[in-house]
Amino acid sequence: MGMLASTGLVVKLVLGILLYFSVVSWGIIFYKLLQVYRANSASQHFLEFFWKAKRFDAIATQLDRFENSPLAVLFNEGYGELKKLQEKVVEKSDPSVISTDLGGIDNIARALRRATTSEITRLEKYLTFLATTGSTAPFIGLFGTVWGIMTAFQGIGQAGSASLATVAPGIAEALIATAIGLVAAIPAVMGYNHFQQKIKVLISEMDSFSTELLNIVQRNFAGR
Repeated sequence: MGMLASTGLVVKLVLGILLYFSVVSWGIIFYKLLQVYRANSASQHFLEFFWKAKRFDAIATQLDRFENSPLAVLFNEGYGELKKLQEKVVEKSDPSVISTDLGGIDNIARALRRATTSEITRLEKYLTFLATTGSTAPFIGLFGTVWGIMTAFQGIGQAGSASLATVAPGIAEALIATAIGLVAAIPAVMGYNHFQQKIKVLISEMDSFSTELLNIVQRNFAGR
């Protein structure tokens, strides 16, 4: 704390910025850990329920139990589009047929793609900040260090002494900025990479579920 107190105004400003980046990054990391864990857990439970229930209407009545699951969101969008198509078909002929004139499976596929894009955006929210912190914090810290060393050497020149006892404290104070920059950047990079991998798994699950849902709809409705 004594070293921090003795640093110059510019270095203090740099340290304040880095502290902000670090605190916000840790907040995002804890938030995303909870969000991704809930999404994974809820999706697993939803898949089990989906394959056991076997009826779309029964599944739709229980979606509140899986509010954190991206797969439940996809089902809700797909099922909602399916009901709209069936309502349109009722006005024309047989309610069990999805007419290609009305868009049919393509409409449901578009609804699933929209829901998937929306869920990916939600899951990736705030990750840009982690990437920004990981890429810029070391350079911000380096700027603070360079400025601090410049100030230290200026003081050495004014004092007219270049002994180790004179040089070391100023350089040590300047290097604090680089250290804090790395402290902010390393967890942000690790968190960003971790969440990107987890989200890729969820995206893969969403794609697989969308394909399965479309296959079920096509087998049970479109071909009748």
